[in-house]
Amino acid sequence: MLKIAIVGYGNVGRAAREAVDAAPDMVLVQVAEAPGVPIPEDLKDIWVTDLRDVRADAALLCLPSRLCPDAAETLLSMGINTVDAFDIHGEIPAVKARLDAVAKVHGTAAVLSAGWDPGTDSLLRALFEAMAPRGISYTDFGPGMSMGHSVVAKSKAGVKNALSMTMPVGAGVHRRMVYVELADGAALADVTAAIKSDPYFSHDETHVIPVADIGALQDVGHGVRMTRKGVSGDTHNQLFEFSMRINNPALTSQVMAGCARAAVRQTPGCYTMIELPVVDLLPGERDEWVKKLV
Repeated sequence: MLKIAIVGYGNVGRAAREAVDAAPDMVLVQVAEAPGVPIPEDLKDIWVTDLRDVRADAALLCLPSRLCPDAAETLLSMGINTVDAFDIHGEIPAVKARLDAVAKVHGTAAVLSAGWDPGTDSLLRALFEAMAPRGISYTDFGPGMSMGHSVVAKSKAGVKNALSMTMPVGAGVHRRMVYVELADGAALADVTAAIKSDPYFSHDETHVIPVADIGALQDVGHGVRMTRKGVSGDTHNQLFEFSMRINNPALTSQVMAGCARAAVRQTPGCYTMIELPVVDLLPGERDEWVKKLV
């Protein structure tokens, strides 16, 4: 059995526990959270508040993206494989290089950006490119809640709570609808400026809307539609489409659990999902999956 630790026990962390509990080859051995976070009664025996107390084969980093690189580096240097759902696309190459160096020194493996986008959608984009090497791909997200964007909006001064909804305009263009509960004395103009200037939002049309209660709006559903129109060989008008409607934390954590399985099967280093053999995400023996799926 693969011994798993969950680092961070928010929406994704709780869903990760369900994914690990359902896996035939995994056992949850620890949950790590910051001091002061309420401890669920049924987790009190495996709860730790110091990352350096984690002992596991692999750790699922269910943290905001900006906290993942430091946490991964610490755990990799302790001999623990890591999986995260880091979603800042433009920073992935630099983070990958950083974690790759640490993992190789300490004989561990990291899987970076292991969610559904980046993650499984990245796998599909790579497959679409192989099927039609010339062409254009579009990825349209939503409508739905972006966990990463919501966490960033919530972190801004003057924000008590926040919900960021991604609304697809089409052709890969998106609108961000950010609903905020303002803290006492906070000015909407200041909060709006802080959110819009953050790299998470600065490239998209963003609207910041004050509300009385985020809980009345919250829905963790999300979705994606991916399209590629291109050329196979010299044949034009090849059209591929993929779409799904999902519970965001549940799918993110399920993919992370599969990547924990894959991580322990790799040589030391840092990997994104397009670099992993897909069969390594699945439990059991490769040959059995070949018989079933090929």
